[in-house]
Amino acid sequence: MKLSRVIAVGLLSAVVLLAGCQKAEKPAAAPEAAKAAFHIGVVTGTVSQSEDDLRGAEELIKRYGKVADGGMIQHITYPDNFMDQQETTISQIVALADDPLMKAIVMNQAIPGAAEGFKRVREKRADILLFAGEPHEDPLVIEAAADLALNSDFISRGYTIIWAAKQLGAKTFVHISFPRHMSYETLGLRRQIMEQACIDLGMKFAFETAPDPTSDVGVAGAQQFILEKVPAWIQKYGKETAFFCTNDAHTEPLLKQLLQYGGIFVEADLPSPLMGYPGALGVDLTAEAGNFPAILKKVEQAVVDKGGAGRFGTWAYSYGFTVTAGLGEFAKNVIEGKTTKDSLDGLFTAFAVYTPGAKWNGGYYIDANTGVKAKNHLLVYMDTYVLGKGYLPTTQQVVPEKYFSIKFQK
Repeated sequence: MKLSRVIAVGLLSAVVLLAGCQKAEKPAAAPEAAKAAFHIGVVTGTVSQSEDDLRGAEELIKRYGKVADGGMIQHITYPDNFMDQQETTISQIVALADDPLMKAIVMNQAIPGAAEGFKRVREKRADILLFAGEPHEDPLVIEAAADLALNSDFISRGYTIIWAAKQLGAKTFVHISFPRHMSYETLGLRRQIMEQACIDLGMKFAFETAPDPTSDVGVAGAQQFILEKVPAWIQKYGKETAFFCTNDAHTEPLLKQLLQYGGIFVEADLPSPLMGYPGALGVDLTAEAGNFPAILKKVEQAVVDKGGAGRFGTWAYSYGFTVTAGLGEFAKNVIEGKTTKDSLDGLFTAFAVYTPGAKWNGGYYIDANTGVKAKNHLLVYMDTYVLGKGYLPTTQQVVPEKYFSIKFQK
């Protein structure tokens, strides 16, 4: 079944454009006696695991202040080795509910343990909104625990990423991941769709296994593996090969080596001009912090200078940054009575604050096994921006009906 809802966020007014495009300025200090009427808890990964998600939390703090200073946002980070510390993650989530002013918890990414944490919060405080960005747990599990779950569209993107790779001249598509990720329905099903799309569009599909950064080798070991393997992969598959990895930590070393040895990169698992590119290119973006048009321009020039024009892509705005900041904004608006938690227009209005001019497509998740459309699980995606070339009309592509009925097989 096709996703039913299409959302296009058009050009906004100059006021909103300035709010989203320019580096956010902290509002004028409120009188000392003024304290936030309510608090919003924001849970993200650390810089090493998911920097963009964390930067979104920092943006919310810039706009609305942190609880310790009388502001609205309470930001915490979950452990890097979260697979071995699920109880720690659960305890962190539940502890937020001890704050009597806490009215919403936004988690991005909603790693394993999020659903259990949300359930325990619900038992203590039924009044707290629970929003899960990019959940790692199966759809039915997180849907039962959260007021809203939000994923990048793992169904449509399974097709559109392959379509985009073909537009960039790829003859082979290499998918890089590991068993934990492939056990997730969101990631495993996308891999199955990608493989079928390669068959349908006349491309070769290959799968390569890399170490899980949450395993004993850690982030450093996983990144070193990618650095060492990419030259051999290029030799094995050829330079007209598009590479894709499911883990943020793998992205930087993958980009670094593809820029040096050849290859094609459509977009990251969670796309952003900040995802992997600055480190891979050695680009300092301190002066451009928070200004995504400026970030994109600087990254684009660096890629062009490396000879990668037309072969490397991203989203113009960070998905991870937008989900954290956008869900926080949405939660604030719901609490203040400006919208409701089931309003798509309200959600995308909140997202538009951070992505002026962006085109989105998406809709509610439909379970392929039952045909039931979820009421609180939204899938979204944005047009692919090819560095040195411009936008591909990704959101305008009609995803063939059959991809929505492919069933996940573990």
